[in-house]
Amino acid sequence: MTASPSSAGLRSCPKCGTVRPPDSEAPAWQCPACGVAYAKYAAYRERVATLARPRPADSDVLGGWRSDASLWGLVGANLLALVLAFAQDWTLGSLMQLYWAQSVLIGGTHVLRMLGLREFSTEGLKMNDAPVPETPAAKRQVALFFLFHYGTFHAVYLGFLIAEQDTPPFDAFFFAAVTGFALHHLSSLRYNLEVDRRGRPNLGTLMFTPYLRIVPMHLTIILGGVLGGGAGALLLFGLLKLGADVGMHLVEHAKYQGGTTAPAAERDVPETRA
Repeated sequence: MTASPSSAGLRSCPKCGTVRPPDSEAPAWQCPACGVAYAKYAAYRERVATLARPRPADSDVLGGWRSDASLWGLVGANLLALVLAFAQDWTLGSLMQLYWAQSVLIGGTHVLRMLGLREFSTEGLKMNDAPVPETPAAKRQVALFFLFHYGTFHAVYLGFLIAEQDTPPFDAFFFAAVTGFALHHLSSLRYNLEVDRRGRPNLGTLMFTPYLRIVPMHLTIILGGVLGGGAGALLLFGLLKLGADVGMHLVEHAKYQGGTTAPAAERDVPETRA
């Protein structure tokens, strides 16, 4: 009866399966065949397995809001912005400038997400009446188109806000609020980039979702004049923006992060060397 490598006390590589020979000259922590670090690769596999677990159904995602720290951080940032607006006597235009800055941050992070995609779907996405192919060149073209279109939209809004704002709130409180939103969205970007690698996000969905941020601006421009731009308009815009943030967050969790599988992630495993 022949002893297996594990029963004989020999170590096998978790990546390539090579059994480490007793007389190997490679360091004890490294596979002599593929050069991977045993411990680092094992930790990587554990992280892949965690992210590759199937996402729950949409109803479960919606029901898990109580334990979603990212969601509560987003809600807290929005409420803080409202508190600052009332405490510092901001006008409606001042608050809209803050949320304009947040919307620009969101657009920037989505460009980075699109450019960072390795595997993605373009189902239902067309440009010039032609289906968009699932190629790196097409991905860059879509990202650049979004950057131009989304950027133009926000340039127009910025001109409107500057024209309507008598005293821009570019003070320490304003930049503290912008910094809070930036920290939140950069943290989300890091997480989302990792999750995107485990599945095939739809490029079209990823491109169009940030436009939800523009809806509250449209509604506020239309309704702000009716309310006279006072405390009622501030509260209305703040609640509209909070609703858009929460809705977008839930869409990302329910749509972007679904259907990931471990094999797709394992094809992207790098040579992990110490």
